[in-house]
Amino acid sequence: MYDFTIIGGGIVGLAVGHALFSRYPKASVLIIEKEQEVAAHQTGHNSGVIHSGIYYKPGSFKAKFAKAGNQSMTAFCQKHGLKVDICGKVIVATNKKELPLLDHLYQRGIDNGLDLRMLSKEELHEAEPYVNGLAAISVPTAGIVSYKQVAEKLANLIAEKGGEIQLGTTVETITENNEGATIETDKGTFQTSYLINCAGLHSDRIAKLAGYHVDMKIVPFRGEYYKLRPEKRHLVKNLIYPVPNPDFPFLGVHFTRMIDGEVDAGPNAVLSFKREGYRKTDIDWQDVAEVIRYKGFWQLATKYWKEGTEEMIRSFSKKKFVENLQHLIPDVTEDDLVPGPSGVRAQALTTDGKLVDDFQLVRGRNSLHVCNAPSPAATASLEIGKAIVEKVSQYK
Repeated sequence: MYDFTIIGGGIVGLAVGHALFSRYPKASVLIIEKEQEVAAHQTGHNSGVIHSGIYYKPGSFKAKFAKAGNQSMTAFCQKHGLKVDICGKVIVATNKKELPLLDHLYQRGIDNGLDLRMLSKEELHEAEPYVNGLAAISVPTAGIVSYKQVAEKLANLIAEKGGEIQLGTTVETITENNEGATIETDKGTFQTSYLINCAGLHSDRIAKLAGYHVDMKIVPFRGEYYKLRPEKRHLVKNLIYPVPNPDFPFLGVHFTRMIDGEVDAGPNAVLSFKREGYRKTDIDWQDVAEVIRYKGFWQLATKYWKEGTEEMIRSFSKKKFVENLQHLIPDVTEDDLVPGPSGVRAQALTTDGKLVDDFQLVRGRNSLHVCNAPSPAATASLEIGKAIVEKVSQYK
């Protein structure tokens, strides 16, 4: 009988395990992960950005956890000798229509307690000489890191404290009762006093296995990237983002200097035909059928059909993708880019077609289910872990 069992070995699940040992040093903790390594999916395929919290609604979990997580993630990396660079980023208005949106975003960041600065065209070009822009917001607290390395360090710390990480193990059934939960897997049965679901792309399915109907479904969106060739990396000094389109719930294509020195360009946002579908050819017919039968998806598709069509075109047309990037850096050409990695974002969607905008926690009898933790979950992971453990201590 374990005191706590966590399903999911991504950065959120590992951060929960780390926080549990901080609160309960003598607890027995088990982490169940279906892959052969930790951080195999969202954590290992994201952009590596340490976000500031500028985009999120003031007072939301995202806003609070991103701001606090920016500091705690940086401190964690510095403490454990992991490479981290608080390089800052610019959010750029490329035309006059975007200037009011830029002003609104600046005010939101101020409301979230961030240290920001508006840049003139001349000041922007001092920061990023090749950027096309009329004005920009300077966000000095944004940075870059390898979240895969962070996750591996968390896993090592958990193991040092006596925690067990069961890799290559798929959960098949969950039965909750007054004493805890029984988890049946393809590698045996585990008993636990308390279950914490951090299964990311499969979090809704794990909640359902435990007997909880949540008014949302995980819909996977693939983000595809290109990389700048080494001889063109000088075009990007740090992080360059566009002003987000208020009519579309993603941040738009941007340029990201990675912690290893490479520069990523992207992503787009297209429906993935598999929850872990990193290639266009990856298809899981069960995943497809779930999305197609889901009323919320069709309401979302109706609302964003124009933007969704443009994203699909960019997925298949490098020329169109590059044209989008040239809004920010006109000097970028098709020849400057080579195919890069892809990631899949687990986005919860309600039955009425609304994207769940904030982190979502669902309480069970002896369980807690993290049913929506998209970006900036990696940035905020240490804070999410502490908040979940605080909730668990209240329930137990």
